[in-house]
Amino acid sequence: MTITKVASVAALAMHCVTASADDGLVTKPSKYSVKETIDNFEAAINAQAARGWVVFDRIDHAAAAKNAGLDMRPRTVIIFGNPKAGTFAMTKSSTLAIDLPMKVLVWQDDQDRVWLTYNTSEYNAKYVLPRHGLAASDNASKDLETFLTKVTDLSTQ
Repeated sequence: MTITKVASVAALAMHCVTASADDGLVTKPSKYSVKETIDNFEAAINAQAARGWVVFDRIDHAAAAKNAGLDMRPRTVIIFGNPKAGTFAMTKSSTLAIDLPMKVLVWQDDQDRVWLTYNTSEYNAKYVLPRHGLAASDNASKDLETFLTKVTDLSTQ
């Protein structure tokens, strides 16, 4: 396959973004810029530090693309989690560390709209944890979804 064909397929795949929780993703529009949405999300997580929540890092895909001489609209992954909750699960299954900590993606589309996307706690409970031989209680999954809804709403609304 030529590079042109590969680029065309990649562009088509990127264009087919869904905003449905049915695929395990929640995508929320943000009324803020990419930078403000990122800052808001990190502030919302950091406000929960007493409960063990922490922002570990950011991955700026657009900056990496620019360093490679390529253009990409803003795409920043924020890696966050709660070591008080995640460490125990990782001691039970080392491979869980490939999927944790959790992540959100803040991105800008071709119409300059800003979005925040994350995996639902239901997706994590149904697919991620079982592939590592683990399970989450319904209450834990609901509590996590409530938390994710709260911090992402604070970030985008």
